[in-house]
Amino acid sequence: MKNNWPQLEYNQLKDTVATVQLWTQIVGKIRLKASPWLNHSWHVTLYVSPRGLTTRNIPYGDRSFQIDFDFIAHQLHITCSSGGSQSLDLYPRTVASFYKELFEKMALLDIYVKIFAKPNEIDPAIPFAEDEVHKSYDKHQMELFHKALLNIDSVFGQFRAKFSGKCSPVHFFWGAFDLAVTRFSGRRAPLHPGGAPNMSDKVMQEAYSHEVSSCGFWPGSEQFPQPAFYAYCYPTPDDFSKQPVKPAEAFYSNELGEFFLKYEDVYNAANPEQALMDFLETTYAAAAKTGHWDRDTLECDFSWLEK
Repeated sequence: MKNNWPQLEYNQLKDTVATVQLWTQIVGKIRLKASPWLNHSWHVTLYVSPRGLTTRNIPYGDRSFQIDFDFIAHQLHITCSSGGSQSLDLYPRTVASFYKELFEKMALLDIYVKIFAKPNEIDPAIPFAEDEVHKSYDKHQMELFHKALLNIDSVFGQFRAKFSGKCSPVHFFWGAFDLAVTRFSGRRAPLHPGGAPNMSDKVMQEAYSHEVSSCGFWPGSEQFPQPAFYAYCYPTPDDFSKQPVKPAEAFYSNELGEFFLKYEDVYNAANPEQALMDFLETTYAAAAKTGHWDRDTLECDFSWLEK
């Protein structure tokens, strides 16, 4: 642990993430199915909580319920406004086992939600009830990952507070397993081409219906094997990639079309929070400048509240 930021290593984290991502997809799809649609699929997300990830309140008839991943006690909790609750343990178990027990526990609370029971944004998409492949869960790695999410969520929240235009919450998308926050210029965008694996093009096109500058944190993949922060904009002006960004370790990937800052560079910084904030602010500035956003109208400064 350095400056309260945990060290994350992709090779130690990846198998657990591959399993937990599928668990979060199941829970996220329950929220999706039971909640009213919000623009840009904001109704599907999870949120960082003091103990893990949460759906927050989900309406269900004349009741409501909530599902929480607890990465400290390593349990999943289902709580209902009528007073009932159920829990299941998080341990090295298959996705099929998790899926079966979760819906059994929900039925004990008289909560019945039918979901599309296959993953999105993942290829191959093994049906949850048949997935005996993914079954890793390293408690220590999830504790480290959660600690990182808490720190990142705090910095993202401070960044979000500096914008008075339309902006997403700081929220966790289970499709790509990333924590993100997105600013909007207020103008409509060209039709998005879609193309995400096992994801409707119409969903992608609604998500990117308006011009955005988005940033986030993601634990990595085989293509990019390290936890990292990313920043992109849609549409992407030709000169976006050529803009100066901070800190010095940040770089633009022509292959992926985004700016990146490795998590380890934030971890190793003298002031990790400032290094991350520099990345968020300079990559946004790159998008706003090249996209000709009305920054005077969209940005705000609440520093006077601190005096």
